[in-house]
Amino acid sequence: MDEMLQAIQNGDLQQINAFLETFLMNEAPGEQYEAAELLMHYGYLEEANRVLEHLAFLFPEEAQITIDRANVFMEMGNEDEALELLLSIPEDAPEYPQALLVMADYYQMQGLFEVAEKRINDALELLPNEPLLHFAKAELLFETGRFTEAARIYEELYEKDKQFAGVLLAARLAEVYRAGAGYETALDYYMEALEEEVTPDLLFGSAYAAFQSQKYETAIQQLEDLKELDPDYFSAYLLLAESYAMLEDNKRAYKAIQEGLTRDEYDKALYLFAGKMALKNNLPHEAEKHLQQAIALDPEYMEATLVLMSIYAQEERYGEVIQLFEHLQNEDFDWTALYPYVAEAYDKEEEFAKAYEIYKNAYNDFKEDVSFLEKYCYFLLEDGRQEEAYAIAKQLAHLEPTEQEWQNLLERFE
Repeated sequence: MDEMLQAIQNGDLQQINAFLETFLMNEAPGEQYEAAELLMHYGYLEEANRVLEHLAFLFPEEAQITIDRANVFMEMGNEDEALELLLSIPEDAPEYPQALLVMADYYQMQGLFEVAEKRINDALELLPNEPLLHFAKAELLFETGRFTEAARIYEELYEKDKQFAGVLLAARLAEVYRAGAGYETALDYYMEALEEEVTPDLLFGSAYAAFQSQKYETAIQQLEDLKELDPDYFSAYLLLAESYAMLEDNKRAYKAIQEGLTRDEYDKALYLFAGKMALKNNLPHEAEKHLQQAIALDPEYMEATLVLMSIYAQEERYGEVIQLFEHLQNEDFDWTALYPYVAEAYDKEEEFAKAYEIYKNAYNDFKEDVSFLEKYCYFLLEDGRQEEAYAIAKQLAHLEPTEQEWQNLLERFE
């Protein structure tokens, strides 16, 4: 057995197979079963199945061996063979609930969640007080988005023990409540989990829950701790910058996002937020560079395009608004959110026919946007389209009946 263990730890497959030839003939079944467990643990699944197949031949009525073989087949991706073995186990066998649990895993892997839940419930009818079955059901409910039901079961288990099946239950509860948008409760559980162990994922999860609970100082503290523990945890930098921004500490927000860009120069979301923070810090040139880099990573990144176009429009760089828009058109990409900027740009550049077409095409999406309608109305007046301008003026008066400017505008038509 020691030689077998040494061969397994050395990863010497040829030697393992050589040992198996005599091992299966000479060693006791108990030691053979131990060898199968070792082989499974180290990932030698075909060799483990060879041992278990031999044991199944010796003990055809031993259901545990059948279940173990089914587990090995599932690990190997031979799910149909695993299911066939599991279905062969008699319902009156003591191991039948375990077989049901493995079948539930099989159906869960296939995406047949209702069937998986039924198998777990069948097992619970036989062993209603078995914690492993309750844990399996909670895991299934969590995976299928039934967070409230999952949390109830996890909490019942948590009352009895802090860990189960190698899982820190406070951490699992934190994940469930976070997934179900119960951020304050999630934060409490994250803090409890962090008392047991500190990991990058737990620190980030606690920061995210704190951010969503509007506890931005806590989020910042957790993220600063995370950066110390793992400086390459890329997601931390955007959330840290957002946390500073929520506290209106725009300088630190910009510094945090710039630090993130030194760690990950291929994340378009970092460049977008860097652009926004640069604007907040009155650095339009830097903002423009960040946004252009975001668009270089993803030419159809419309949020970055929208912000960049707004900079061009604000600085009255109408030619660049048009150039950016026409480039997108050439790429067969169209987005009406850009139309107000583009229509105004064509108008200012005295390309009135194009401005009219863009305004007209934008109307349905912006017919309740007073700023857009005002520009559209005055454009129509200047373009000599009195009847259309009158219709827009009526729409403005309808949206803001107490605004005197629109009443005066209507009187002009009358």
